[in-house]
Amino acid sequence: MNNKTAIITGASGGLGCSIAKKLNENNYNLVLNYNRNSSSLEELINNFENKDTKNIIVQGDVSSYTEAEKLIKVGYENFDKIDLLVNNAGITKDKLLTMMSEEDFQDVIRVNLNGTFNCIRHISKKMIRQKEGKIVNISSVIGLTGNIGQANYAASKAGVIGLTKSVAKELARKNITCNVITPGFIETDMTKVLEDNQIKNIKNQIPLKRLGTPEDVANLIVFLSSDFANYITGQVISVDGGLYM
Repeated sequence: MNNKTAIITGASGGLGCSIAKKLNENNYNLVLNYNRNSSSLEELINNFENKDTKNIIVQGDVSSYTEAEKLIKVGYENFDKIDLLVNNAGITKDKLLTMMSEEDFQDVIRVNLNGTFNCIRHISKKMIRQKEGKIVNISSVIGLTGNIGQANYAASKAGVIGLTKSVAKELARKNITCNVITPGFIETDMTKVLEDNQIKNIKNQIPLKRLGTPEDVANLIVFLSSDFANYITGQVISVDGGLYM
């Protein structure tokens, strides 16, 4: 196959599934990572419209340095080359600062920030040998603004932004780009738990007056992974309807 290949971490969630579907439509073979539940990924692959791709599912907790290493290793055992890494795995443990335990803070940092570093660390040498590659990290608008009850999440996502800029500077000379997307309020399981009045208040703060869709984020990833974005690296790109500007 002449298709490109991508690794997507945290692929079993709503955003991860949308990214996988969009990349499949654009002829990507996929290495789909999950930690706890793979049923959504099996259904997703079965329903892919593009059947001319190879797709594998790999369990692993990216917050573990060794499990992240295994994920990258399995990807290269099944495909000669990985063209794109999408660091999408993330969790929340929201609490007010005075109620947040050390475990609440560290757990979110381990998955969201350490997990991103671990995957980049293990794939970077292989991409250097390839003399090309693209990395897209998923942060959040909260990493830019902070938020009440999300000190751990904001710190982790701000860290991903700093990590992205450093990686972009280190790997640019090897023809590897690294960019970060900061989604705003996206229609996922996280926003489904909000009450109608909360959604209304959120929409009133957004210039485009609507929540984003997972496809809005996935479309940007397709662009950043394409040759059209070969001269774009180290950038923080918000997909938030104008919420942060």
